[in-house]
Amino acid sequence: MTDRPRGMLSRNWARLNGQGRLSGIDLARGLAVLGMFAAHLLVTPELLWEIPSTWLGLVDGRSSILFATLAGVSIGLVTGGPRPFGREQMAIARMRLAVRAGMLWSLGVLLIATGVPLYVILPAYAIMFVLTLPFTRLSAAAVLVTAAGVGAVMPWIQVLLDEAPLWSTPLGDELSAALGWHYPFPVWMAFVLAGLGLARADLTRLRVQLIALAAGVGLAILGYGLDTAGRGSADAVTATLWSEVWTAEPHSSGLLEVIGSGGFAMAVIAGSLLVCRTVLVWIVLPLRAVGAMPLTAYTAQIVVWAIIALVVFGNTGLLTPFRELEPFWPLTLGIVVACTAWALVIGRGPLEWTFDRVSKLIVPTTLTRGSNG
Repeated sequence: MTDRPRGMLSRNWARLNGQGRLSGIDLARGLAVLGMFAAHLLVTPELLWEIPSTWLGLVDGRSSILFATLAGVSIGLVTGGPRPFGREQMAIARMRLAVRAGMLWSLGVLLIATGVPLYVILPAYAIMFVLTLPFTRLSAAAVLVTAAGVGAVMPWIQVLLDEAPLWSTPLGDELSAALGWHYPFPVWMAFVLAGLGLARADLTRLRVQLIALAAGVGLAILGYGLDTAGRGSADAVTATLWSEVWTAEPHSSGLLEVIGSGGFAMAVIAGSLLVCRTVLVWIVLPLRAVGAMPLTAYTAQIVVWAIIALVVFGNTGLLTPFRELEPFWPLTLGIVVACTAWALVIGRGPLEWTFDRVSKLIVPTTLTRGSNG
């Protein structure tokens, strides 16, 4: 091996495993991406906590909520981590995030145009990026309180927003897709802000990781426990507004989903950080490689799906026939292997690199603080 390839491998290894990188965040991102793959490609059962054979149902809704919460963590990390940037640096970071948001939205629209039958999260992701920018100067406590307020109030309003006549117009479906309304940002901002608050609390500290784990588990038990109790009550479905809000059903945007699945996401993030404090950090390296380039992995899944469906069926919009090909394992393992090889041999994911370069060209500075972005 020549000095140049050896040097590239060393640099890429250091980038993926260096002290300045939160390996646990990469692991959590990897789990979120693979969870979304499972939700897309597998027929998952209804989750019943008392029946282990249904636990695959965990991926429904929770994977995308974990992904959204990690978006908030990423925003927090690239805007200073536990110590928010000063005014000038923050203005530059916000502008770059806004540029990335525009690129994310455009990529999301392109992926929707493939006709692959899934709800693309990127348009909603982009909108939430922009909506989070005004909160990036706040402290951890202030952001977390705001997240709690959004999570408590917006599920009630979301029911009214979902019934707006706008969605029944000829352009309703297109507008819904362009806004990523399957992941409605009025409610889902609670998850992004919670992630921002975690980043501001300093996720490198063991104490913060343990508190986040305990809080996440507690919220999950509360939310899912109340949902289970409510299902046994005949009164739980007598009022339409109440029944639509007082639920933890996946993608319901109900209050109990916000509490339970938001807590679940927090617990997974904290648990991943704790796992990466142990020797297991090396065993989960392939998952961390996926989590180091989540946008590339997510996009690759949809593009490969579209190509295979077009070749086999001549149509990208057939969900059940595509699932009958049993694509989950070959597609998922292929992407994991490809991401691992790319991370070690080449470095940053191609889409992550492109987004970073374009944002820095449009908003040029020498700003370098932050990691895991």
